[in-house]
Amino acid sequence: MEWMAWTLPTALFFGVIAALLITFTVLAIKFPETPRMGVLRIETTRGDRLFITLLGSAFINLIWLGLEIGPQPYALLACLVYAAAVFRWV
Repeated sequence: MEWMAWTLPTALFFGVIAALLITFTVLAIKFPETPRMGVLRIETTRGDRLFITLLGSAFINLIWLGLEIGPQPYALLACLVYAAAVFRWV
């Protein structure tokens, strides 16, 4: 990984994303689901909600950095709360 100058946190981040994609692929194959309607009034599947969560988490982290709200690891807690809300109500 030296050619990309990756750090351990960067490698872990992309490893977690890859693991999530693999997990959701296996879940979709083993337990197919029908789309459901949430508060956004659009039909979403697990994969859609994962995408919305990842996109929203990126924005949460950017805002956290830009506004200097606090230490960056606390943004992870905000992202986890956001993810729980998305998977529950969207």
